[in-house]
Parts: sequence; structure tokens; C-alpha cells
Amino acid sequence: MRRRPAKVLTVLAVTGTLAAGTAVAAHSAPQRGTGGTEIRNVIYLVGDGMGRTHVTAGRDRFYGAGGKLAMERLPYTGAVATYAVEKDSDKPALVTDSASSATAWASGVKTYNAAIGVDSYEKRVVTMMEQAKAAGFATGNVSTAEITDASPAAQFSHVLLRGCQGPVYSDAACLPKKDDGSYETKPKDKTLITPIAQQIARNGTADVILGGGLARFQPDDQKALKAQGYDVLGSFGDPKLATQTAASQRVATGSDLEKTRAKKVIGLFNRGNLTVEQAKKGLGAGAPEKKEPTLAEMTSKSISLLTDARRGQGKGKSKGFFLQVEGAQIDKRSHANDAAQTLGEIKAFDDAVKAAHDFAKKDGHTLVVVTADHECAGFNIIEKGSHVNAEAAAPPANTDSGNTANNSTPSRSASGAKDPARSSGMVNGSGSGDAKNFGPATFRTPDDAKSVKDGSADASLWLTYLSGNHTGADVPIYAYGPGAGTFAASQNNTELYGKMYRSLFGKAAPGRR
Repeated sequence: MRRRPAKVLTVLAVTGTLAAGTAVAAHSAPQRGTGGTEIRNVIYLVGDGMGRTHVTAGRDRFYGAGGKLAMERLPYTGAVATYAVEKDSDKPALVTDSASSATAWASGVKTYNAAIGVDSYEKRVVTMMEQAKAAGFATGNVSTAEITDASPAAQFSHVLLRGCQGPVYSDAACLPKKDDGSYETKPKDKTLITPIAQQIARNGTADVILGGGLARFQPDDQKALKAQGYDVLGSFGDPKLATQTAASQRVATGSDLEKTRAKKVIGLFNRGNLTVEQAKKGLGAGAPEKKEPTLAEMTSKSISLLTDARRGQGKGKSKGFFLQVEGAQIDKRSHANDAAQTLGEIKAFDDAVKAAHDFAKKDGHTLVVVTADHECAGFNIIEKGSHVNAEAAAPPANTDSGNTANNSTPSRSASGAKDPARSSGMVNGSGSGDAKNFGPATFRTPDDAKSVKDGSADASLWLTYLSGNHTGADVPIYAYGPGAGTFAASQNNTELYGKMYRSLFGKAAPGRR
């Protein structure tokens, strides 16, 4: 049996969370931003895997060096540190995954990689969305990933391992392993090993749930949702069957979403993750993926539904909403080192930011926060005409004999010799047929002549990746609306929880011992 060390884990006052199961009273003293404006709604948008260079590359690609993405037009900017901690300790793990990072902003605590809604000692921690729901806010959770995936799941579920998504339980997916390779003993709190899909379908934490992941759900989940008053778009399967099958399920469509006016809605538009926008554009008109809504469309519709739900609340109830929106495919295409689709997903996410910002400008009482859970793959913009070390015929030599650790002046110039076995041209151009090619991907920008093509040496935007996994780099944050100035800082991801809590409830979050 584990014991907590005597050392107290200290969290900044604004980053704490309530003990599990503690309800939050409806706020009677709403937070007021600059000029005394009341904050009624918070929209939190997450570009999964989106580092500072992702933003810069997206700007260059779609608007040119002098342009701006919608997120860059928000008036307040800052940076967020994203590290996790090791299991059963508070020792930093410098590179986070989406699960631990999402738990940090959703609950205000650091935890181990792969954990959702629990601290590093496997203790359940209440989430911002659970608190908002308990206080009478309308709530929404939107993602281009499976809705059971880490970032959305951290707002309305609690599991020891992020892989415990469903539809059925398995030790391998839901129980951490001990050092000897055996599985941990099942916890007394069985919800911590209950598949995420089952939790979502029964806890009612989010009023509006939009994304992918239909294959994670069963007919019984649809029955549970309908019993709570949800409009279930599509079908989770034949209720006469004990388990779902692909043939018995029907994904929701964009037209289904457009038609609904329900206060509580779940729409799952793909059996897995939603289709990458660039791939969707290349499909024929009759392809079912064409019927999936964009992230911007899901964002706008969620805001509309949550606003309508808010208007329907009586006196004494909350008159606001809390909405989380995730652009998940930035991360997934960065893992794949697919620069073209990464750029397309940055634009799709930015379109969702614009939708949120447009609403906030008209509403006047909405805080919009845009950030990322971590950076993915060491995305880099390199000089036009240069190449990466992996392409070189030999590694750069150390030319500073006075300091053997100094490689700041390599002997190979930017146009030095390439290894023909590893560099046969731009990976999205002439070298695309060679799987071993380490060349950069090149893209035209609005600053280039109209004759310049993607994948050519003439294109001005040259992109490459450092790895296929996450990095420990800080990520950018942008904010708009009353109270937005508090995010213009260098901060830890756990602090985001406390700042959003104050915005929703008009007071500092309780400390966590």
C-alpha cells in the first residue's frame, strides 16, 4: 500500500482544486474583468501539440510573414510550462503527454503521464467541468479526436490510464504495471478503472459532447444518455445486440448537428478520430467523411446550444457556460511528421478560435483562452536552401580546438554535401517517393510569386521535425475578454485551472493540501 510522503505538495493558491465530490455553490459574486465587466462564459481552446513554431508556420503559410492568425489577434499573450511529474512523487517529468497536461489545467494538479483526473498518487481530483456543472453552468466538450481521448476525457472522467477508453474493460488498458511487470491491484474506487466511454455516458458532466470515437460506445451507453435527456445524433448500435458492431452503428453527420436544438446533445461523427481536413478535401463528394462538421462548425454550434440552454435557466441558476474545444490533429499529424496536414490542422483550429472570438466580441461577457497541452515533434522553420544534419554526408565537425564541446561553427556550410541515400529532395516534392528522405518540406506563402509551388526549392517556408514525439518546450497562450490580462504571463499549466476557476466563480480556487 502506498503512502504519501510527509512532504506537503504545494500548489499556488489559484491552482488548487476541491476534494473529490465537493460541490461548488452557484456563484453569487461573478468575476469582473477590466472595466468591471462581468464574466459569464469561458471558452478554452486547446491546439493539441501546438508549439510556438506551429503558430509561426501557420501564420507564414496562410497569411504571410506580416500577417496574423486569429489567435495572434487576441490582445493578451503569454507562455505555459507543461512538465508532468513521475508516478507516486512530485519529481518533475520534463516532457508531458496530453493526459497529464489536461489533468493539470482541468484540475490544477500535476500528475504522471497517462493519468486522467487523478493525481500522481492515483487519488481522484475534481475537474473544472464537474465543478461548473454542479454550480449550474451549461457545459460543452468538443474535439476532433475520439471524445474519449486524453484532452477531452480529462474534463469529465477519471482513470488510472488514458488507454482505458472502452468499449470494454481490460487490465492492459486500465491498470498501471508495477516494476516487476505485474499489474497493480484494482483500486477500491472502481470508477478509476471504468472505461471512459461508460463514464461519459452516465455522469452527465457535459451538456454538449461533439467529436469522434463512436466505436468506443455501446447501445447501453445510448440508452443511458437518452434517459438523461440527451439528443443522441446517429446511433450507438442496435439495442437488441449485447455489443455494438460497425454495421449496426451510424455516425452522426454535420446535417444532424445543424438540425438539433436540444439543450443536451452528443454527436460522434466518426468511429475513430475525425478526418484530417486536407484528406477530407481530397475525397469524392459521396464519401461519408465529407459529412463530418469542421471544428469551427462544431464550435459555433456548441456556443449556440449552450447559449440557448443558458437562456432557459431560471432565476437563481447560473447564466453562463464553460466550453472546452480541442484541435487534436495538430498533434497527431506532427507525430507523423506530416507538415502539410499539420499546417492544415493549424488553420482548422484557428478557424475555431475565430468563431469563439467573434462570439465573445458580440457577447461582451466571454473570456476566450487559447493554448496547447505541449509541443509535438520539435517542429522547426529552417533557412531556405539549407538542410538538416540528418541529410548531411557526414556530421558537422568540431572546428574549435580550444573547446571540444563547442560545435557552434560546423565545417559544413548550409549548402554543403548531402547524403544521396538520405536526401533526394523535398519530402513533399521531388523526394516524396523515398521513404528514407530526411529533406525538409517546403511550402509557398502569400509572400511568394504565384508561380511558386509547394515542394519546390523556390518556396519560402522550409519546415522540418526534430522527432516523432512530444518535447518539453513551453507553449504559447492567447486570451481575450474580461479578465484576459491575467493570462499574459509566464505560468505553469496548473495555474490555468485557478485562473479559469476565478473567472467562473468569482473567487480563488480552494488550496490543495
